[in-house]
Amino acid sequence: MSQADSVLATETAEELAEARAESRGELVGEFVETNPDYYRHQFEKIGSTSRFSWTFNLVAALLGPIWFGMRSLWKWALPFTILETFGVIQIARGLFGDLGADARERIAQIQGTLDFRYQQLDAAIKREADNVDVFRRTIDSLEGAIAGIEAEIVTAEANALSIALFGLAFLAGVKLIEGIIANPALENRFSEWLSDRTLRSGLSTWRTGISIGFVMLIFAASIVHYAFPGAVAWLAEFPTDPAIRRTAIEWVEAFFDFIRTHGESVFESISYGIRVVLDALEVLFVKTPWPVIASFIILLTWLSAGIGGAVASACFLLYMGLFGFWEKAMTTLALLGTAACISIVLGIPLGLFCARRPRVYAVIRPIMDFMQTMPSFVFMIPVIAFFSVGKPAAVITTMIFGGTPVVRLTVLGMRGVPESIREAAIAYGASKWYLLTKVDLPLAAPSILAGVNQTIMLSLAMVVVASLIGAKGLGEDVLEALQYSSVGQGILAGFAILFCAMILNRVIQGKRD
Repeated sequence: MSQADSVLATETAEELAEARAESRGELVGEFVETNPDYYRHQFEKIGSTSRFSWTFNLVAALLGPIWFGMRSLWKWALPFTILETFGVIQIARGLFGDLGADARERIAQIQGTLDFRYQQLDAAIKREADNVDVFRRTIDSLEGAIAGIEAEIVTAEANALSIALFGLAFLAGVKLIEGIIANPALENRFSEWLSDRTLRSGLSTWRTGISIGFVMLIFAASIVHYAFPGAVAWLAEFPTDPAIRRTAIEWVEAFFDFIRTHGESVFESISYGIRVVLDALEVLFVKTPWPVIASFIILLTWLSAGIGGAVASACFLLYMGLFGFWEKAMTTLALLGTAACISIVLGIPLGLFCARRPRVYAVIRPIMDFMQTMPSFVFMIPVIAFFSVGKPAAVITTMIFGGTPVVRLTVLGMRGVPESIREAAIAYGASKWYLLTKVDLPLAAPSILAGVNQTIMLSLAMVVVASLIGAKGLGEDVLEALQYSSVGQGILAGFAILFCAMILNRVIQGKRD
C-alpha cells in the first residue's frame, strides 16, 4: 500500500470515528434531553474503561431518590428512599421528637399497677393480714422500676443531639453514594435504551410528579410517625370501621350456607367416591397380612431402585413393625394413596390439556398459585364446612395442597419437547394420538414423573395437618405428642413418616437421579 493510500485510509477511519461519536452524542442528547453536553462527557468517560469510573452528579446527590425516579431508575430510587428516610427520621427525632414518649407510657402503666398495690397494702394493714410485707416488697419493686425508666428518659433526652448528628452524617453519606452511583446507573440505562427504544427516556412531567410525590409522602409520614408518635392517629392504625368486617363475615357465611344447601348432593357424591377408593386401599394395605404387603413393597422397590433400595425398604418396614407403627403406617399410605391417585388421575390430563393451550393455563395457573400459597389451616375451613370432618375431608385437603406439582411439571415437560421432533413425526404422517403417546409423553416422562413424586411427597407432608380433621394414621401420633409434650412418641412417629416418604420416593423415582 502506497503512502497516499495509507493517509487516505487513516483519514477515512478518523472520519468514521468522528461520525460515530457525533451519532452517539446525538443519541445521548435524545436520551437525557436535559444538559446533554455534561452527560456526553460523562458517558464517554465511563465507557472508555472497563473499570468503575469515578464521577459525581451533584444534582442527583441533592435530589436523591427523586432524581433516580425521574430517570426511571427505580431499582436505585427505592433503596435510596429507605436509606434517606432513616437518616431524616433520626434528624427529626433528635431535634423535635419526644424520645421519652414510650418510656412515659410504660411509667403510666406501672403507676396504675402501683396505685392498685397501695390500695391492697392499706386494706391488708387494716386487716392486719400476714401478707403486708409481700405488698411492700412489690411496691418497692415497682417504684424501683419507675426510677429506672425515669433514668432511661433522662439518658435518651441527653442523647438527642447525638442522634440528630448521626442522622445528618448518615444522610450525607447516602447523598455521596447517590452522586457517585448516578452517572454509571444512567449510562447503563442508556446502553439498554440503545437496544430497546421502548424503555422510558428523558424526563416527563408525570414521572417527575410521581417521584416527588412518592418520596415526599414517605418522608412526611415517617417523620410524623416516628418523631411525633400519636400526633396523627391514623398513621399508626388503619382507619376502618368494625362494622365492615362484621358485614364481610356475614356475607361469607351466607355464601357458604347457600353453596352447602344447594350443593349437598354434589358434596355427598364426592365424599362417596373418595370413600370407595379409600376403603379399597385400606382393605389392601391394612387388612392384608403384613408379610404379603411387605414382600410386595420390597419387590416393587427392588424392580424400581435395585437391591440397595430393596434392602433400605426392608429396614424401614422392619422399623415400623418393631415399634408398633405398622397398622398406622398402612392407614397413612391408604389415605395418602387415595389423595395422590386422585390428584394424579386428574392432574396429568389437565396438564396435557393446558400444555398446548396457553390461554387455559393462564387461567389455571393463578388458581394453583392460590392453592399452594394459602395456608393449609385456612382452606381446611371451607373443606370442613362442605364435607364435615373425617377422612374424605382429609383427602380433599391433601389434594388441594399436593395436587398442583403434577399439573405444573406435566405442562413443563410437554412444553419442553423439541418442536423439531414433533414436526418430523407430523411430516411422517403421525396422528395426534400417535404423536401424544409415542413422542410427547416419552420425552416428557422425566418431568411428569418428577411431578408425580412431588405430589406424593407434598401429600405426605399433610399427614399431621390432616389428622386435625379426623384422619387416622401416623399423623395422629405426632399430634398427640405435640399435645402432651411426648418427645419420644413424636420422634419415633416422625421417623416412621420419613421412612414412608423415602420408600415412596424410591419406588417412584427409582434410579432416575
